[in-house]
Amino acid sequence: MSRFTSLHAALLCSAIFIPGAAQAQPVDERGSAADDTTIVVTAQKIEQRAVDVPITISAVSGERIKELGVSDLDELSNYIPGLNIQEQSANNPGIVIRGITSDSGSAQQGPRVTLYYNGVDISRSRGSYQSIYDLERVEVIKGPQATLFGTASAVGAISLVSAKPRPGLSAEVTGGYGNFDQTLVGGYINAGSDVVAGRIAFEWRTRDGYVENLAASQEEELYAQDQLGVRASLRFTPIDALTIDLTGTYDRQRNGGTPFISGTFPTEAGPANPFGPANLGGSPFSADPLGDAQLGLVRDVYDANFTLAYEFADGWTFTTVNGYREFDSAEVFDADGSAAPFLEFAEIAVGSQFSHEARFSYNDPSWRASFGWNYFTEDGRQNVPFSTEEGVFLQCLTTIFGAPLIPGIPCVDSNGVVTAAQVTALATGGLATAIPYRSEFENQGDNQSYSVFADATWIPVPSLEVTAGVRLLIEQRKSGYFANVPRSALSGGLSLIPGQIDTAGETYEADGSFSAVLPRMNVLYRISDDVNVFATVSKGRRSPVVQLSAARVGGVAAPNLQVVPQETVWNYEVGLKGAAGILSGSLGVYYQKYDGFQVSVTQSDGTTRTESAGKASNFGVEAEVQLRPTDWLSVFANGGYIDGGIDENNDFAPVFSGARFRLQPEWQAAAGFTIDAPISDGIRFFATPSVTYRSRIFFELPNNPVTSQDAVTLFNARAGVSFANEAFELAGFIRNASNEDYLLDAGNTGGAFGIPTFIPAEPRFYGVQVTARY
Repeated sequence: MSRFTSLHAALLCSAIFIPGAAQAQPVDERGSAADDTTIVVTAQKIEQRAVDVPITISAVSGERIKELGVSDLDELSNYIPGLNIQEQSANNPGIVIRGITSDSGSAQQGPRVTLYYNGVDISRSRGSYQSIYDLERVEVIKGPQATLFGTASAVGAISLVSAKPRPGLSAEVTGGYGNFDQTLVGGYINAGSDVVAGRIAFEWRTRDGYVENLAASQEEELYAQDQLGVRASLRFTPIDALTIDLTGTYDRQRNGGTPFISGTFPTEAGPANPFGPANLGGSPFSADPLGDAQLGLVRDVYDANFTLAYEFADGWTFTTVNGYREFDSAEVFDADGSAAPFLEFAEIAVGSQFSHEARFSYNDPSWRASFGWNYFTEDGRQNVPFSTEEGVFLQCLTTIFGAPLIPGIPCVDSNGVVTAAQVTALATGGLATAIPYRSEFENQGDNQSYSVFADATWIPVPSLEVTAGVRLLIEQRKSGYFANVPRSALSGGLSLIPGQIDTAGETYEADGSFSAVLPRMNVLYRISDDVNVFATVSKGRRSPVVQLSAARVGGVAAPNLQVVPQETVWNYEVGLKGAAGILSGSLGVYYQKYDGFQVSVTQSDGTTRTESAGKASNFGVEAEVQLRPTDWLSVFANGGYIDGGIDENNDFAPVFSGARFRLQPEWQAAAGFTIDAPISDGIRFFATPSVTYRSRIFFELPNNPVTSQDAVTLFNARAGVSFANEAFELAGFIRNASNEDYLLDAGNTGGAFGIPTFIPAEPRFYGVQVTARY
């Protein structure tokens, strides 16, 4: 079926579908739904029922997150059609909305998906991850939202809203334990009055790694977890018309190494197996160049937010949202996935961001309007040191490509022994037994954007709303690059990794200035108070890339500047949403057309480049439905279909022609039910079993079956009993109940050297949690 035939069929279905709304209710202090019929979101920067927002939006309350037993955004994404989040590590999340990913670590490249935290853009990949404890809600707004969420929301935005301080005294503490020695301690304390209220929330999670590492040099198993989050909030309301919020957040990870497991080299436990034990020993020579001999992640994130809202006249509100975020991370990883000290890397990502936004809003029965300005600046760097032993590197690399430096000696033999360790002694006639080698490269980005925006909704009659908005944007992007690349002592080459070029102590710099006009137009028609239809057209944009590296010109190192043009997308969408009796739901159908579609390609020298793949297109359908036959039972189901990729017969970039977008399943679905029923006076039983499904995905462009994952079905559940009118709670949880083996990622840095590595996803996790509330 062609995309346009599919579009016609989906539109026909939308005409007869009974729509509904995303479930994001206001909650009382203990998290119970205050009003099941009132669904409030702030996707358009004002409080609205989700049914009244002319955008496809999925919203999940903090209480719903607990019911599902979800502890991270990647788990939550399984329940939201059109969203897929891949957490290779807390330092490297891949966020995918409608098949389009944003996961580059380069400080020179802009994101496609805006991740917002309390109204502030935190989209830079290495600084975006944080725990999702004590949240009021998560909103996933799909399609370009430049007028609402800025230029980074080329394909959508995720808005995390933390729980705000409230009048009164309340507290909650949860402790948990599970397999793999999982431990959890978290909770909050809230105190205050109608004028001043404060809240402190925290979560500390630890876990043993679920991939055994046979290397004796490593202290932790792979994917061990030690994560701490702390948030302090203060709300000041001196008068009813003025609200001031101050929020400070600290997020910390001290996690074990990522299990990049070779698909080529065996271990002493047997042939290469992505679901078996690994032998990632790092390198005895890597402690100094990489900063640590132990594999793993050390990451700290500091965030401060100041928000003020003032209703200064009838219908008028002034709002300013200001945020500062700083991150500092260092991750050491074994990119070859074997016991050989072959491809040992680290990534040191450091950055800071500041955002200021101010807007005036007006609201009356005939008009809603807002206008304002935004300033955003970020300064970051991605430093990548490399460590190896020259003989091992040259023997392993040449063996991979079928022409070993010394014939008859494998990189790693069938017993997992690093036989290439003898090559240096053989090549030098015994003059040296090991020649340590180190190099590094660093990309830098100093980016600023200035924008003004306006959005207006005309309501000529109560049943009709017409919205138009535009953002005018000016960007100044400055990039830097340097590389420290010594000559190879053993081969005599200018570098050990082919293609790496030394900048001789110089940092190259280049800059560019760009502008854009990004509009949106929406129409919403109310069939009834609880059923709406809408249509929208919007334009999204991914920033141009001032891509700077080094090249050799006439035998001399020189700056290599490539300005990758902006990526633009036009999004066309229709939908229905609403409720009818016990049934609620939503349906959206969209078509997107891309020009200058940007792809990230890992080079054979270990660097990643951005290239334009020309034109791409995307067609999809998303549906959510909830059935609530009684006040103690609700049944939910949702699904999404995506047919998208780079256009075929693409002369601009034929190598990508016809490829599906990476990390994009064609089909995605979830279903389950929630029981919350009284057993006796003050005692309730609750349970939420669920199943999620995702069809095949490719991890790389161009698509390669070797680096893909077939369809995955996961069964999850959380159930328990509450006592003393919910003052105490005992719950159990299980995720991936069938213990299905599947891949989280494949290819990776090793793939650029001809040896793709594979990362196994989470196995079966289960445990118990005890909660006390006051």
